[in-house]
Amino acid sequence: MYDTTQMRTWAEVSLDNIEHNFRELSEKVSGSSTVMGIVKANGYGHGAVQIASLLQRSGCRYLAVASVDEALQLRNGGIILPILILGWTAPEETEILLDYDITQAISDLDTALKMSEIAVRSGKKLKIHLKADSGMGRLGFPCHDGENPIEVMARIAALPGFDTEGIFTHFAVSEMVGDPYTEMQFQSFTALVNRLEQQTGIHFRYRHCANSGAVINDRRMDLDMVRPGLALYGLYPGKNDGGFRLLPALSLKTRIYQIKDFAAGYSVSYGRTYRTPEPRRIAVIPVGYADGLHRVLSNKLEVLVRGKRVKQCGNICMDMCMLDVTDVAEAQMGDVVTLIGSDGSETISADELGDKAGTISYEIFCSLSPRVQRVYTYQGRRL
Repeated sequence: MYDTTQMRTWAEVSLDNIEHNFRELSEKVSGSSTVMGIVKANGYGHGAVQIASLLQRSGCRYLAVASVDEALQLRNGGIILPILILGWTAPEETEILLDYDITQAISDLDTALKMSEIAVRSGKKLKIHLKADSGMGRLGFPCHDGENPIEVMARIAALPGFDTEGIFTHFAVSEMVGDPYTEMQFQSFTALVNRLEQQTGIHFRYRHCANSGAVINDRRMDLDMVRPGLALYGLYPGKNDGGFRLLPALSLKTRIYQIKDFAAGYSVSYGRTYRTPEPRRIAVIPVGYADGLHRVLSNKLEVLVRGKRVKQCGNICMDMCMLDVTDVAEAQMGDVVTLIGSDGSETISADELGDKAGTISYEIFCSLSPRVQRVYTYQGRRL
């Protein structure tokens, strides 16, 4: 049990909302498709092991991370579900993949050859998913604009020591409804899969391409498995909700450390970017860019104090920043301040912070540093 009265800054994560989102996604994707739980980047800042444990209890069948370290964190945390590493892994770590039953994405021939050799020596089978680049321009075998990786991908699929169970790609602009680029990517990918299965006789158990945007916008793209990341945590990647009712899971909170009354013309924080235009009441809160509150939000950010919006003033410091609480006469030392979440009838979303910072909600979540304690709630109690 956590005592938030002793915390400087904390994130409250509703496991009920994560569970709701998982079930909402699972119920609305195509009947033959399963939802992969994306828990990379510490579960988008929400806590990887805690979210993975919940998903495991909720019937999730597959998880995905970005690296070996992230996969091992889950295994050491008691997660027994299949785990796919979406990123590149050094061949020298193949034995770790085998020992911990971790699935690896394969994006190039050289890595595949080395991993196959190690797997054969070990006498074990390494589960792999082939990665196709249908237009993202990142990892994978290019399969668009006339590129034909059939020969090399077929060679990899036939290598000894491999269980080639899946094939996938990633979309660049699927949050934009009806964008022709996503359609091109989808057609390029499905054509590749069909040709590859026909030529090799392989039947991929998992064909997957749909990230959050595609899951929300186009049921055709569900295939065998979908990979909603942001949607799992309750946010929409674009303007369309696709009929999904998602619930944001994370609230970011801190509390007032001190309140001081300043005369007109008083400068606040580094760089003197803010001076009180008239007598103002200024509060200090213990959250700054070392906690993940982007400095670019300085003099743009609004937060909630006693259910009212107040403006942040002056440059955001490493460990603190200041608020103008002049219009909240009842504000006092120790009051909870909400940076993301709801208080009364007001709500501040990660999308709002992302817009003001010139970035996206993903980065707002992923920037939350380890010193921001995560507090989990489930079925009406704190865990």
